[in-house]
Amino acid sequence: MNDEIQMYTPFGQGLRAKPVNPSGRASGLSLQTVIRRMRLEDVPAVHAIDTFSFSMPWPERSFRFEVTENAASRAWVAEAQVNGKTQILGMLVLWIVVDEAHIATLAVHPDFRRNGIGSRIIVEALTAAFAEGARRAFLEVRAGNTAVQAIYRKFGFEVTGRRPRYYKDNDEDAILMSLESLDVGALEPFAVLPGLTARAGCSNVPTCQ
Repeated sequence: MNDEIQMYTPFGQGLRAKPVNPSGRASGLSLQTVIRRMRLEDVPAVHAIDTFSFSMPWPERSFRFEVTENAASRAWVAEAQVNGKTQILGMLVLWIVVDEAHIATLAVHPDFRRNGIGSRIIVEALTAAFAEGARRAFLEVRAGNTAVQAIYRKFGFEVTGRRPRYYKDNDEDAILMSLESLDVGALEPFAVLPGLTARAGCSNVPTCQ
């Protein structure tokens, strides 16, 4: 899987980013961020974020498939108004199969990282997956990406296996991480820490679109 993740600051009043400067990077701007289900018109921006983030990005058609054809897919985006324009800041694709949730990919736009966006999407997606009957979750992460592994552990994920030479760009192993007991209550601490972000647009799937 693609394994971008950012530290989480809980929802409530707004996300602190850095104000947007001429280079395009954010610097001190307060963003009202909404987490919602991905739509077809989001795909070009989502694909751009994926391309910025990974050495093996998904093709754009894969995201279209997730949104329009894959019944198991729950695709999410984080969006906010930036300089008067709505912008996709991050995305996540999760698959639900029976009672399991598989985080397939997660990324945040480089200009808006380290604002808690990635972790916020994870919390929203797992909470929604639980509402649909998922009771465990798993993902793959690069063996060398120990920082991301540590952050996933904060959500209760544990290392449960290894997939040798899983990533074909450099033959790096993947670490399989699992959350054997998906409990919405366990996610609540991530929603009450100091430093607030905007409340998500929707937590109830399948009614949320």
